Amino acid sequence: MLRDQHGLIISTSSPEAASGFERTLAAYLKYRADAPQHLAQTLAADPEFGLAHCLGGYFAMLSYKLANVPVAAQHARTARANTVNATARERAHVDALDAWIAGDIERSLAIWEDIVDEHPMDLLAFRLAHFNNFWLGRPEAMRASAEQVFPKWDRAMPGYGTVLSCRSFANEECGNYAVAEPAGWEALEIDPADFWGIHAVAHVMEMQSRQSEGIALLDRHEQYFAGGNNLIHHLWWHRALFHLEMRELDAVLDLYDRRFRNLASPLTQKLPDLYIDVQNAASMLFRLERHGIDVGDRWSEIAEKAEQRIGDCLSVFTQPHWIMALAATRREEAAQRMLAAMRAAGEGTGAAARVICVALPVCEAVLAHRRGEYDRALELMKPVLEEMSRLGGSHAQQDVLEQLFLDSAVRANRGDDVRALLARVAAKYSRPPEFRIGYAEAARQFRR
Repeated sequence: MLRDQHGLIISTSSPEAASGFERTLAAYLKYRADAPQHLAQTLAADPEFGLAHCLGGYFAMLSYKLANVPVAAQHARTARANTVNATARERAHVDALDAWIAGDIERSLAIWEDIVDEHPMDLLAFRLAHFNNFWLGRPEAMRASAEQVFPKWDRAMPGYGTVLSCRSFANEECGNYAVAEPAGWEALEIDPADFWGIHAVAHVMEMQSRQSEGIALLDRHEQYFAGGNNLIHHLWWHRALFHLEMRELDAVLDLYDRRFRNLASPLTQKLPDLYIDVQNAASMLFRLERHGIDVGDRWSEIAEKAEQRIGDCLSVFTQPHWIMALAATRREEAAQRMLAAMRAAGEGTGAAARVICVALPVCEAVLAHRRGEYDRALELMKPVLEEMSRLGGSHAQQDVLEQLFLDSAVRANRGDDVRALLARVAAKYSRPPEFRIGYAEAARQFRR
């Protein structure tokens, strides 16, 4: 058995597999597109390396795509067979993967937390818990985890930047910008290509309406984007948000077409349907349409992909975005099939099933809004408005659903609902709604 760079035992006798695993883990933590290639090289060096097979299962589950669950399950079976004599930590990782595949993410989180309690240098367990807590709408859990491990690390340790970037993002989502921003900048001092650190600082600037600084941040770090995975598209989406707030709508469309959706590419039909890409695209098209921009046929390719994902509810927050595309392209029958599949999934067990009860009325409200049934949209959303955070997503991502509610309230001339929503967003953003592009007209029109 060998040890990794943090002194943790890894059950392989192959130095090549050990170094390959380090490269794979680093690529995962830094959002590099070549993580699967590093994993393949690792397994080629030692096909019986159980923790590496477990990591392959994690990668499949991190896509939040139902079609990839069998891939994860095969990795889990192989990992189980090859960790019989491995360390308790490695076997615990396989237990966490099995629970995740079974839909019991709560058990996975408990296992990862136990691993981190005993092995605070286990960045894999720490990062998986951070990420899944985010998509379960649990920023306080993200922050608690980061603050727990942070004192046990120092700058000389490899991977310290990852702890900093996670600490930054967790604190940003909890509104603690005084901790979030310095942590993010320190992560970028260590590695200016730390995409999660860039992302965290961009979020701080979004919440504080520092658009020019946000654009400058992304300008400075664009030189490091080569080799990044889909998170790069999301960073371009953040830049588009900054331009949107500055009312530079042509720049937003240009970023959509050339950066985070690349519609001018001959590979249009191969555009990704990864949850984050769908969320980026649909939420931006919805915002643009609110401001009178004709987005042309841009909804169609998302709607085509949505029809292929009916019944796949692993990413609950993505469901309203799929429905946005189906509604925009008048695919009513497909939308109804998607809603029926969500209802069926909601009868199951697991964390995703438990929050579908929130996603369903939001999805129905998306359809009602597109039909012009604004009172209906409001009645659907009001009972779950305070629970929408359970769908996951950041404040910046959840904002599109708040704008859906606001637009419905304005069009239905429901002043009390408009003012309640404005108060809700005013409590989160440093800039008053009167000065934000998605809210200013409503604030002026319904001022008491």
